[in-house]
Order: sequence, then C-alpha cells, then structure tokens
Amino acid sequence: MSDRTLTEAPAPASSRHVDAGDEGYSKDLKSRHINMIAIGGAIGTGLFLGAGGRLAGAGPSLAIAYAVCGVFAFFVVRALGELVLYRPSSGAFVSYAREFMGEKGAYTAGWLYFLNWSTTTVADITAAATYAHFWSMFTDVPQWVLAFIALAVVLTANLISVKYFGEMEFWFSLVKVAALVIFLIVGIWLVATSHEIGGHTPGLSSITDNGGIFPSGVLPMLLVIQGVVFAYASVELCGVAAGETENPEKIMPKAINSIMWRVGLFYVGSVVLLALLLPYTEYSSDQSPFVTVFDKLGVPGAAGVMNLVVLTAALSSLNSGLYSTGRILRSMAVSGSAPKFTGLMNKGRVPYGGVLFTAAFGVAGVGLNAWMPGEAFEIVLNLASIGILGTWAMVMICSLFFWHRAKNGLVERPSYRLPWAPYTQIVTLVFLVTVLVLMWSDGGVGRTTVMFLPAIAAALVGGWFLVRGRVAEIAASRD
Repeated sequence: MSDRTLTEAPAPASSRHVDAGDEGYSKDLKSRHINMIAIGGAIGTGLFLGAGGRLAGAGPSLAIAYAVCGVFAFFVVRALGELVLYRPSSGAFVSYAREFMGEKGAYTAGWLYFLNWSTTTVADITAAATYAHFWSMFTDVPQWVLAFIALAVVLTANLISVKYFGEMEFWFSLVKVAALVIFLIVGIWLVATSHEIGGHTPGLSSITDNGGIFPSGVLPMLLVIQGVVFAYASVELCGVAAGETENPEKIMPKAINSIMWRVGLFYVGSVVLLALLLPYTEYSSDQSPFVTVFDKLGVPGAAGVMNLVVLTAALSSLNSGLYSTGRILRSMAVSGSAPKFTGLMNKGRVPYGGVLFTAAFGVAGVGLNAWMPGEAFEIVLNLASIGILGTWAMVMICSLFFWHRAKNGLVERPSYRLPWAPYTQIVTLVFLVTVLVLMWSDGGVGRTTVMFLPAIAAALVGGWFLVRGRVAEIAASRD
C-alpha cells in the first residue's frame, strides 16, 4: 500500500502502513535478548567513562542531572514503545516519521540518527582504547591502533546474524549489570563500615566537607546535562530491535517499564555512591570513576577487573550502534533516501551495507584518535549529543502526530501509552531545546558544536534535493 497515511477513516490493523524496509529480517531475538538490550541501552559509555570528568566538574550534583535526564529519556522510550505496540518496525522512528510526516520526515529522522551513532561509534572505540591503556601491556600501543582493533572485532561479529548480535549484547549487558550490582553492594558496605579508601574515610563528609552538593554552584550541574544526555543515547535501541522479535506486544512493555527503575538504581544510585566514597576532586575524565575507587581501595586485581567491565560497556555500545544504524539505513535505502548499497542484506539477513557504512565513519574516528588522542572523546561526544537531541525530538514529534491522528479517529492507540500526552511530548521538546541553549552557554567545544547546526541543516537540505527524485520515483512505483 502507499507510504502515505490514511486521511478518512481508521484503518483496520491488517491495512496499516507497510514499510518495505521491514521485509527480509529474521525474528531471532528472544525475550531475554530484548530485556538485556533495554538494560544495555540504559547503561553505557556515558556512565562508565563520562561520569568521571563530570563528577570532577559538577560534584555530587551530577546525580541530579542524571535523574532529570533519566526522566526525559524514559518519556522518549515510552513514546517510542507506544508506537512500537501500534506497529513494530525495524525502521523504528524512521518508519513512523515516514507514516506520519512523509518522506522528508523519515529522511531527516534517519540522518540525524546516523549522525548520532556514527559519532558515537568514534566515542566508543576511543573509550575502548582509553580503557585498554590501563593495562601496562597496552600502554605503549598507539591509541588509534587499539581503536581500530576494537572496531574490527565488533564489526566482524555484527555481520554474521542478528542472533549473534543478540547473544553478544545479552552477555555484554549481563556483565555490566553484574558489575554495577557488585559495585553498589561493595560501595554500600564501604560507606556503612567507614572503610578507608586511599587515605579517605567515606561517608557524608565526602560531600559536606568538599563544598556540598553544588561545590561550584548550580551552573556546572546545568552545563553537564549536555554530556549526561549522551549517557542515555541507547535507550531507543529496544524499539529498533522490536522489529526482529516475534512477540513485541508481550515483550516491549515490560522491557521499557523496567528502564525507569534501572535509571534510578544504576545511574543516580551509582553517582551518589561515588560521591560518598571519595571527594569529587579525586575523579578525572581520563579514568572511569569505578576504576578510580577500586584502584584507591588497593584490592589486588579489582581495578583491572572493573576496567575490563567498562571496556565491555564500550564494546557493547559499539555493537548496538552498528546494529541499529544498519536497520535504520536499510529502511531509508528502500525508499531512496539513503545510498542503495546500504539496503543490501547478506545470507544471515543482516543489512551489511548499512553496517559497513557506519563502520567506515568509525575508521575516520581511528584517524581522529591518531591526530587528537586527548580530545577525541569530548569532540565526538558533543557531536553525538546533537544527533541524540535530534533523534529524541523526532520521536516525540512522531508521537505528537500519532496522538493527534488518534484523537481524530484515524488511528487507534494501543493500551500501552505515553502518559499525560500531549503535554509530555511538548515538555520533552522544550527540554531538548534547553539542552541546546546550555551547550551554547558552556562555551568551548559545546558552543562550537551548536555552531555546526547551520552546517548540519544545510547538509540535510542539500542531501534532500539530491535524493528527492529517487524517493518520488520509488514512492510512485510502490503506489
């Protein structure tokens, strides 16, 4: 049927919008895969590596920033979950943008998402190389070499089949969750017993004797929100994965609802505990804060084990990025808004063209690691934040269109819904604009990143004029 949405009467489920990009996938992802993918999406590099520098800058108030961003991340994934229950699609929000906003909307959503993950891929391989330097055997190995090895290993596994991706992500996520649970248990015990850590006694004094919750004022906490948003960059992944599972109606609500308490426990809880264990000045941007704690604790091998865990987190995020962009690019390719080869699938039913296209930008990131190893992570972190903000905004705009059509009786909302619509969508969009303002106010790399917005907009407009003829031709043949 046409890619255009119906404008007269509600369509029965059997005649809903059909996205050609959903064809050809296997349904090999099981409930345990989706649940752990949801967890993995809520626990990423932004926490394991990014929290160190942000704690050093904002102090204990970082926990507030994580809590605020976590609420809006939940709104985004809940809105996406409602759309998934309405119509599961491997194209996710690109497919929904196509249905409710037309091909221009799908084109914009898709390329903003690609901006997000292509830059995040660089951040992940940079983080992996940084973690590897913790061990003396890798100290003399150039950062760009380690980054390239990380990319090559994960890319190879990602190209085999979705089942391999699911299994890899399941175990990656399990390692991350187990490590954080162990950290929380050990950390609580250290605080409860006032066990000395590197010459410091943990407890409330770690906060009260070092400037309180806002040691440098409220402004630093507001300014780190732009980086904290990056920590939640993968929460939408379970929506993409829903297109390759057999029972999304049963699996997705449970997986999405659990994200909220995971955010509270793992993000906010971990940051509060880190602030209680050591003064915020003990943390730095060049080492995971979890590794810092275990390193100062002096437990033989503990810091090395924790560093292995955070390395796993970086590889998990890289794995997820290659997976999701491959599916999104294929959804765009079949409609003409992405290069044709990104729609190609291999015998394992993996859209290898899109995966390789994303990996190519990772190779460019290897070059960035060779050129600017010290600044590579922060540069791509800010660029990725632009892509994340754009992606989240497109999800909420799609959700608004969906709510409006449902109100007019053109579509039917599932029983699993985003609460307080349409106010939730509007407030979230205001929050996303506020983050942009904060990025500008921060100066430095943040302001430079915002200054890229006109160039990004120009590239999107120019790209649309290049592909619109092919998009129209494919749409006409489909009609």
